[in-house]
Formats: sequence, C-alpha cells, structure tokens
Amino acid sequence: MVDLKNQIAIITGAGRGIGFATAKILGLYGAIPIICDVLSESELANAINALQSNGISAYSYQVDVTQKDQIDDMVQNVMEKWGQIDILVNNAGVGMLDDAENLSEEIWDKTMAVNLKAPFMLSQIIGREMIKQKKGKIINIASQAGLIALDKHVAYCSSKAGIIGMTKVLALEWAEYGINVNAIAPTVILTELGIKAWSGEVGEAMKKKIPLRRFGYPEEVAAAALYLASEASNLVTGETLVIDGGYCIQ
Repeated sequence: MVDLKNQIAIITGAGRGIGFATAKILGLYGAIPIICDVLSESELANAINALQSNGISAYSYQVDVTQKDQIDDMVQNVMEKWGQIDILVNNAGVGMLDDAENLSEEIWDKTMAVNLKAPFMLSQIIGREMIKQKKGKIINIASQAGLIALDKHVAYCSSKAGIIGMTKVLALEWAEYGINVNAIAPTVILTELGIKAWSGEVGEAMKKKIPLRRFGYPEEVAAAALYLASEASNLVTGETLVIDGGYCIQ
C-alpha cells in the first residue's frame, strides 16, 4: 500500500528542509520527485545530486510559485514529459512576523501570495489534470498556526488557516474524481530556518508549551506526507494531520 513506483510527485519549496525530506522519502518509495523552488540553479543541482546519490530519479524546475505563468510552464513541461501528475505537495512558504498593529501591507500581501494563493493556483492547475486522470493526491503543508494563535503571527496564522479551509473545499469538490486532498499541520520543525528562528530562550520557552517537550524534524513531516501520498490513505480526505507533540490538545 506504500508503493509509489513511477508516480510523478511535484513538491514545491523542495530544495531544502521539509520539502527536500519529502522529495527524498517519496523517491525512496518509488516516486519520481519534481523539485520546484526559487533557489539558484546551483542549489537545485545540489539537491538533485543528493537525491540521485540515494538512487532516486529526480528533476528540478526553478519556479516562483507566485507567478501563474511559471506554474503553467512547469506543469506543461511535466505533462509533455511524463503525461501524468500523481502527487502534489504544496510546501513552499514564508513566515514574516510582526505585531498586528505594525504589520505592513507588503508583508501581509507576500505572505498570502506565497502561503495561500500559490497553493491554490498549483492545486487548481494540477487538479485539472488529476480530474482528467480520475485520481491524484494533494498534500498541503499547513501549520499548527492555522489552528491556534501565535504571538506576532497574524499574517502567517491567517494564511495557514486559509490553507486548512481550502483543503476541505477541494476535498469535497474533487472526491468524485478520486482525488484526495489533505493537509499537514506541524509545530516548529528543525529546518535550517527553524533552528535559527527558535534557538535560545525563545525556543526553550516554546518547548515548555509542547507536551512532548521537543520540536520536530523534517523527516517526521515527510513520513506523514508519504502516508497521505500512498494508497494507505485512500479513505482519508479533507483532513488536517497535526504533528505538534501535543501542543494543540491543551
């Protein structure tokens, strides 16, 4: 039930962090990961080389997911090469923080463009192909911030709450086409950026609020994505899988 052999998986923001870990685990289970990221060509090449060193056939596209024409070109190229898209992981995101009374319009707009509008555009464009195929798996990386309030996170929390709402609607509308749409809501994950943002006293204070008293690792989110991408989750749709060490149960 966890066999993704020759399935085409598009993962955004997959040059590093959660996206890279997801590309790796999907590839190890047989999928062909397509890395989409705004990173430089050399950084993307490094990511592809790392996957290939693990025996994974992987490809990359330099894509700004806020630009619809770039998404269209990428999808068209993938369809021309493989004729199918089986899995979409909407992982790319930004997190820019400030007090609600001081948050700039620029930060609000960029957060919504990357965290909410881009996943919808990708889901809509790729969803049309999945509808034709009568099958597909869409996985949206949300956050515990979409379920609870975090200080100075008004734009981020709003965007991730939007992702959870979008996930439910797409799951409802596309269930008849055999498309499963789910979300994952992690706590702080120890990516390169996560380590920088949550080091020192602020991190220790946050961990005290988590019943398991620790942050997560990219591989733990990737493992959840593997489940949701596989046939093991065929009866699961419209759900948000929370991976937060118990933070949201309090």
